[in-house]
Amino acid sequence: MFYALAQNKIDTRGHRFEHILQDIETLNQRALRGELHISAVSIHAYAYLTDKYALLPCGASMGDGYGPMLVTLEEPPASTDEVNNWLKGKKIAIPGKKTSAYLALRLMADDVDTVTVPFDEIFGVVKAAKADVGLIIHEGQITYVDQGFRLVLDLGVWWKSTTGLPLPLGGNVIRKDIPEKLRREVADILKESIDYGLKHRRAGVEHSMPLARGLDVEEADRFIGMYVNDFTRDYGTVGRNAIREFLGRASAAKLIPEPVELEFVG
Repeated sequence: MFYALAQNKIDTRGHRFEHILQDIETLNQRALRGELHISAVSIHAYAYLTDKYALLPCGASMGDGYGPMLVTLEEPPASTDEVNNWLKGKKIAIPGKKTSAYLALRLMADDVDTVTVPFDEIFGVVKAAKADVGLIIHEGQITYVDQGFRLVLDLGVWWKSTTGLPLPLGGNVIRKDIPEKLRREVADILKESIDYGLKHRRAGVEHSMPLARGLDVEEADRFIGMYVNDFTRDYGTVGRNAIREFLGRASAAKLIPEPVELEFVG
């Protein structure tokens, strides 16, 4: 998304952007404290940020028929209908309680016993028998078989079959105390960066490789294509409806404090 911005490939209109690379749950917590002017956050976390931040119309990560996965080293349940019961009594390693992956899990499962660990340590925690199941995000969705794991449930598949919508996972937000004109300008700059990356895909993938955590170029390209696409350029009607459905169901189930009114820049 930000290859063009980081490498000065586009006009930043006199603005300087400092790039801070941290895992999503750390960014969620920093946004809750209002520390960052602009940040990627989980859509789940956005439900707690509406007083401080507005959603930018670009930068979404949507799982359209795929998404966070529950994996195990054990024999998984034979069918999706059995997953809820199968999870009872199992400890699940999750990447953070403000992640969208965790909220999707809570919407799917009646009751869960979880332990929070950094997303890139989940495989190790399950292998060490400190958890029975891992809720994996990022490149683990591609590499879990190589790590010896078996799929229990893809929450993106479950969500799509339940609602017909993509699963909203991440988005970009900007602080509301930034003047509206400047917020719109930043939105335009970020969209230009995303457009440039999509048009110069190979160079964008190469730029991302230091963060690929064991993926080769082809695997990285596949993973990036899952989450940087037309939804990233703009949520569109479908993407916005997906967020409303996701957070609406969360509110109805009392998994977030109150109903959320979406506020997009522009």
